[in-house]
Amino acid sequence: MSGPLVLALRILLTLALYTFLGLTLWIIWQDIKRTSQQAVRKKIPAIRLEIQTGNRDAISRTFSQPEISIGREPSCEIPLNDITVSALHAKLNYHHGQWWIEDFNSTNGTTLNNEKLTTATVLATGDEIRCGSALIIVNLGGEAIVPPTQRLS
Repeated sequence: MSGPLVLALRILLTLALYTFLGLTLWIIWQDIKRTSQQAVRKKIPAIRLEIQTGNRDAISRTFSQPEISIGREPSCEIPLNDITVSALHAKLNYHHGQWWIEDFNSTNGTTLNNEKLTTATVLATGDEIRCGSALIIVNLGGEAIVPPTQRLS
């Protein structure tokens, strides 16, 4: 074989190799992009909270974000104007397919169904959260609210 023919074959083989590598990387990139879009599309189930503070009527609020803060700070999703509530009192988080509540070392503590909250705990429909004098009743997935005293064991 002549020198120019071998050089042309080497160049064609190199171009084919780089085309194959480029196409492979492009397919992987598209797959990663599609997977991340599907992950973003996964909906967080709505949580409805009925908030009773003092002598006021209960306020019902529905959230579909993964994190809900409760506290005296105006920047909290559930701001409570109560001196017995800490600035950042507690947080509700959605992860591992469930809603969780966690106390943020608040001064007066958080109770869940009349028990002091010491660790992050999974929430269920009808759970009663107490922060200071505020009572928050949890409703998950549009189910009917059942007070804890009427639940089956």
